[in-house]
Amino acid sequence: MLSLIGIFVGLVLLMFLAFRGYSIVWIAPLCAAIVAFTGGLDILDAYLGSYMNGLVGFVKAWFPAFLLSAVFGNLMDVTGGAKSIAVWLTKVMGSKSAIASIVLGCALLTYGGVSLFVVVFAVYPLALAVFKEANISRRLIPGTIACGAFTFTMTALPGSPQIQNLIPTQYFGTDAMAAPIMGLTASAILFFGGVAYLEYRRKKYAANGEYFIEADNAIATEPQERLPSPLLAILPLVSVIVVLNFVPPLIGFKNGDPKNIVLALLAGISLVILLNLKQRSHFIPAIGKGANGAVGAIINTAAAVGFGSVVRMAPGFEHLTAMILNIPGSPLISLSVAVNVLAGATGSASGGMGIALEALGEKYLAIAKQASISPEAFHRIASLSSGGLDTMPHNGAVLTLLSNTGMTHRDSYLEIAVTSFIMPIVATIIVILLFSLFGIY
Repeated sequence: MLSLIGIFVGLVLLMFLAFRGYSIVWIAPLCAAIVAFTGGLDILDAYLGSYMNGLVGFVKAWFPAFLLSAVFGNLMDVTGGAKSIAVWLTKVMGSKSAIASIVLGCALLTYGGVSLFVVVFAVYPLALAVFKEANISRRLIPGTIACGAFTFTMTALPGSPQIQNLIPTQYFGTDAMAAPIMGLTASAILFFGGVAYLEYRRKKYAANGEYFIEADNAIATEPQERLPSPLLAILPLVSVIVVLNFVPPLIGFKNGDPKNIVLALLAGISLVILLNLKQRSHFIPAIGKGANGAVGAIINTAAAVGFGSVVRMAPGFEHLTAMILNIPGSPLISLSVAVNVLAGATGSASGGMGIALEALGEKYLAIAKQASISPEAFHRIASLSSGGLDTMPHNGAVLTLLSNTGMTHRDSYLEIAVTSFIMPIVATIIVILLFSLFGIY
């Protein structure tokens, strides 16, 4: 019982400190030490053994994916490819569909493998121009970008190369296309529901007399740089999706093999470089920036996974497992609760899912086999659930988005919360219900 209490104390402290903005790199081992102490484990052994094994194991498996994803995103940014695609899409859809066009622009980039952090910086200037032309309040820009970058292409859309859709493959032996019907259903809810809500808020602001107002610190508009053709710009994105989902089986790679995403991202990077040789002076700085960013990103997630490894070793873990697995209803419900809570605690979709699956992945795979439930359903629910409570106010992507757009939590967090916090939970509930009733995935 003391060990179980220690696990909860460790989780609560992790949530509290993460919410206060402290780095998970040091608070995760601190909270793991509490779990180890209350569980009667030697703290140093737990840190140097279980914790570091979990951290290093995750880095070993996924660092190439984090590195290449960051490099790919930065190359798409500096060559103008990301902006070219977004500009083309908004021109096609027009200012009357300003919100939907920005959502689709963000979605297209993230589905093509561009990091959501890169998308935030690449799309914001365009969103500012489009919202100004459509006379829509700037308060809606963060929620609009969040709807396109933080939701369905991150966790729901089958075939997505985002890490939140790839981590479950390691635990369930699935691939990025897992549970396509569940994923497409959730994607439709998140896209159409998100756009409908944002349009509702736009009308609400307009009714209150709130329209576009220039920021006090608005920078002068820069001349439009020469952008590559959107047709050429989109080819690297397409190559990532095609290679990730169709090439590995042809060359004998197994489902869940981290080499799959490495191969796909290398194909995308190669195409970006070949199509933009005239801008080769930008390549090395972009690669360096991506490499530096990848180190911080993966260490943050791996630190959370290390915490999950210590939790799994604590005597109270069996009681915690029993509590989670005994949540009434489908085991998909208990998986969703576990991932959501831990994603909220860490303020990270990949970090929370990493803890949950590191601790419980084997249990759920055994349940899947015993109950004759496809592991693909568990994959999709784990991925979807990681994108719910993760976007609490202390989430790093939320803080970056608000900072870059010049908004505060008071200005714009409501739209972010509804589109990327509440709606993913609603979509997950609906998908679990449909699976329980009809058994299709």
